[in-house]
Amino acid sequence: MLNCTFVNSLPPIRFRSVGEPATQISWWKILFAVAVMSATLLSGLGVLGLMGPDEPRYAAIAREMLRTGDWVTPRLYGHSWFEKPVLYYWAAGSAFRLFGVSEFAARLPNALAAFFATLLAVWAALRAFGTESAWLAAVMLPATIAMPVFGHAATTDMLFSALLMAAAVAAAEMLAKARPGRFASVAFGAFLGAAVLAKGPAALLLAGGAVLLWALASGQWRPALRFLNFPSVAVFCLVALPWYALAAARNPAFLRVFIWQQNFERYLTPVFQHRQPFWFFGVVLLGMVMPWTVLLVPLIADGWRALSNGTLRDSPGLFYASWVIFPVLFFSFSASKLPAYVLPSVPPLVLLLAANTAQRLAVKGRAYRLWAVLATCTLVGAALAANHWVHRQTISPGIEEMSGVKVLFLLALGGGVLCAALAITRNARAGIAAMAALVAVLVVAAILLVLPAVDPLLSPRSLAAAVPEQMRKSPDLYDYYAGSPWIYGLEFYLDRELVPWSPGAKFPLWEWTTASIAAGYLRENPQCSVIARPVAGPWLLRLE
Repeated sequence: MLNCTFVNSLPPIRFRSVGEPATQISWWKILFAVAVMSATLLSGLGVLGLMGPDEPRYAAIAREMLRTGDWVTPRLYGHSWFEKPVLYYWAAGSAFRLFGVSEFAARLPNALAAFFATLLAVWAALRAFGTESAWLAAVMLPATIAMPVFGHAATTDMLFSALLMAAAVAAAEMLAKARPGRFASVAFGAFLGAAVLAKGPAALLLAGGAVLLWALASGQWRPALRFLNFPSVAVFCLVALPWYALAAARNPAFLRVFIWQQNFERYLTPVFQHRQPFWFFGVVLLGMVMPWTVLLVPLIADGWRALSNGTLRDSPGLFYASWVIFPVLFFSFSASKLPAYVLPSVPPLVLLLAANTAQRLAVKGRAYRLWAVLATCTLVGAALAANHWVHRQTISPGIEEMSGVKVLFLLALGGGVLCAALAITRNARAGIAAMAALVAVLVVAAILLVLPAVDPLLSPRSLAAAVPEQMRKSPDLYDYYAGSPWIYGLEFYLDRELVPWSPGAKFPLWEWTTASIAAGYLRENPQCSVIARPVAGPWLLRLE
């Protein structure tokens, strides 16, 4: 831990907002930004049932913590489960206590985290770049693909990303003064410690790597030592270490399973079968920031120009860019790759897009109009591509004929054209604001018109509701290769573990299995009866 005077001299980064003339944002702009954030991040949290393998597992662990009162050891139907640390389970368990066990409560922590990450981007833009950048960040970040999608998922990813963004903002405040303030130092340690509780030691690696990348790019090595100050280190330890110590003391397998298997082995080997090419995360990040992806071109051009003429050394843009670039680089070398790994890069990247957009609008608004038009065209292209994809799906014949899907397509297509027209006839700012409003409308329209119709295709919620009451707790209800995403969801909604069927099981029994296996049973055994036969997901059979 260092608290030496040689690491404190002139401010290592300079906030451009300090020299900005005093300006105010009108109330309608504030209300517009709040409406966009609320519509995209907080609406419809319970419309879809829990999906995939992760959502029902994490929600079940949080429910078990609430029931047992053991807030240290995560357990899945009585078995210790150390895939992720404990912060999401604490948050979801608390939401279950307040609102009852539901999809809304399971997803609420991440929805609030997405909202928090947006507010952090607004604050960071206001401090570093000015009021126009802050307003643009408020409407652009919640209107990306990544924020509504991951903000509506009952997983650890958005919580982790928001806390890392908070650590980055606190770190920037520490570098913006000749001596780091006590509050910023404490906040940095607290947020980084909470991020370690959200997803593990990767938080330390990403934060440390981002700071080192900034020090290398700016040539400022001594200021990087500021983050080893006593308040930051002490608060980090107070926040992060107690749970790890308790979990290791109560569970001898914790260090081997969580630290080695779920972190080092996951990174170093493809043991979890998430193989992807090296360039995977670059493409993923481009998709995550849609519809603003095309605005990366002027951002990179301006950044390269500033790097060439040496004006980036004390720029907050270089610091936040390091928090964008390092997660992509770090996870690109991983043997296991999932899209959510680079979610921490999204908030600082959109912050930089907002700052660059504000700068170009102030200097050469007319020239920037073309980029705003291209951004709106991105949504039109995405709508056409999505329509083509829907027509190629075979999971449910006729899904492309759903009225809600047609309305969503027409909204995206017509709205994108209208946004482009606004950008051309008025200004780029109007086009960008209209795009954010259009994304908010599309999210609400999807929640009202599309998601209820496709819920049975994506979630086992309705399938579990069809199970007769006498079967729900029966020991004769089995799983036979039904598919883990569906089984984890059925287990959550039935509130019990499903045991795999073995040849020694006594008849009669009930069994979840695939449609193809069920068809074989029905051909060979006329006494076999179908209890549930969904369009998607496993069938429920009664075997005699």
